[in-house]
Amino acid sequence: MPAKRKSDSARYSYDGLDRVLHEKARLGLMTCLAGSPDGLTFGELKSLCNLTDGNLNRHLKQLAEAGLVSTRRDETGSRPQTICALTDSGRGRFLQYLAELQRVIGDAQKQMKTNAARSKGRLATE
Repeated sequence: MPAKRKSDSARYSYDGLDRVLHEKARLGLMTCLAGSPDGLTFGELKSLCNLTDGNLNRHLKQLAEAGLVSTRRDETGSRPQTICALTDSGRGRFLQYLAELQRVIGDAQKQMKTNAARSKGRLATE
């Protein structure tokens, strides 16, 4: 096996994939909130992400503890509601996370194209 070039060291470690965000439910919550600058109600998030009350509470708590999401009570309507929104910090971290995710996808596509070309070349020479 050929020695790796220094520039290839840890090339695919993807340290920017934030563990707090890199979970299916939290990724869905962040995506919903990213498109809703005024925030969404607890019920809207529950429906959009297909989560139970308990699951939604747990994930919102983790996101809030990380400073990514804020929650507030809105008592202006006929029923009080919890409104959830991205914090400025959360919006920035989510954009960084998405950029890293795009890098992962790009690297995977390049690798697959390279492997397909190699396979095609092998078949042509056999």
